[in-house]
Amino acid sequence: MAVTMHQAVLANGLRIVTTPLPATQAVSVNLFVGVGSRSEPRRLNGITHFLEHMVFKGTERRPDAIVIAQEIEGAGGTLNAYTNKEFTCYWNIVPYDRFETALDVAADMLLHSKLEQVEIDRERTVVQQELKRNHDNPGAWAGRLIGTSVYGEQPAGWDVGGSVELVQEMHRPDFVEHIGEWYHPSNVVLSVAGNVTHEQVMRLAEPLFSEMRAGALPSVVPYDPAVTGPRVAIDSREIDQCSLFVGLPIFGRDDEDRFRLRIMNDVLGAGMSSRLFREVRERRGLAYSVGSGYGYLADAGVMTISAGVNREQLAETIKVCISETMQMATDRVPEEELRKAKDHAIGRFRLSLETAQSLGQRCGELLITKGEIESIDAAVAQMEAITVDDVQKVARRLLDPAKLHCAVVGPKLDEDEIANALNV
Repeated sequence: MAVTMHQAVLANGLRIVTTPLPATQAVSVNLFVGVGSRSEPRRLNGITHFLEHMVFKGTERRPDAIVIAQEIEGAGGTLNAYTNKEFTCYWNIVPYDRFETALDVAADMLLHSKLEQVEIDRERTVVQQELKRNHDNPGAWAGRLIGTSVYGEQPAGWDVGGSVELVQEMHRPDFVEHIGEWYHPSNVVLSVAGNVTHEQVMRLAEPLFSEMRAGALPSVVPYDPAVTGPRVAIDSREIDQCSLFVGLPIFGRDDEDRFRLRIMNDVLGAGMSSRLFREVRERRGLAYSVGSGYGYLADAGVMTISAGVNREQLAETIKVCISETMQMATDRVPEEELRKAKDHAIGRFRLSLETAQSLGQRCGELLITKGEIESIDAAVAQMEAITVDDVQKVARRLLDPAKLHCAVVGPKLDEDEIANALNV
């Protein structure tokens, strides 16, 4: 399926990308704002995520969250939002004949949220409960610990949601100031995909967003690789299983080795054919779930290996995972295995872009984070071009045992035991 994208920039600097899909019944509306948790001062860590909640709480035209939800859900659609370390996304998806309503609701929420103090106080508890839920989920909390271990005490390593204590001290003037600093049109991308035309989107979007006034954006604290957290981070709990993460720092999202890493990761830990799955689960029976992955920031990233494992087999699992990982740097991947990994990676990439929602998300995220949208065919060609030497090259660049960190949530943990297991 050929996918054609159209881009435009409004007079105030707001960027628009449309992906017409005339065969679908849906339209996906996605508003990206280039602000996340690493853009916050320490005392307001978590305010971007808190604001994401507040935008749903009412405008002058739609006075409360129920009215906003009913406009989208009443059409059979869905609306939601998410925040990460570098951007926020507000999205909805509706039947294509309700596109005008969907865009109007999204713009109204973004630009005209009332931010009433009584609603902030009410939602504060909801946000705190979300943070507590994440803490109580061992896998989620281990993932949080590995991020702070690798990045350390700097904005790149702070939690997206902040903390219960910090959220308690946030009030209306903080939200108003945060919007005033970051919600400028040059820092916003509207991405629409589905059964619409570019001309439809532009005709409706221009009057809705033209009132946004341009302004200078604050700077973001750059990642400092010299700052790291503890090599081993543990949280002992009386539960039945250990949630394990091993991680290390990698490059940022624009690095020339990013497609080499993509294929290397596929060989190592993506799916049931991967080396980690075969060795850790199938051959040794150490874990039910095991795999590897990575996440990028503009100027940094983290690669992780994760598993759920019995306490008695924790040290062995760490050692096996590290051994399999380091082998990527010492031994060349056989051509047949590389071919299978490339087919798997390319296939998963193509299948991940089958819906209006997925295409709208991809285009908006690329434009807000990279300033350009790489075509699907160009990305496939980059993966197809990867060689055995390329995989070993990126493995040798990244896989330094001295940079390994480990985070575990589970019963009766011993920090020294885990540290010794890291030194394979």
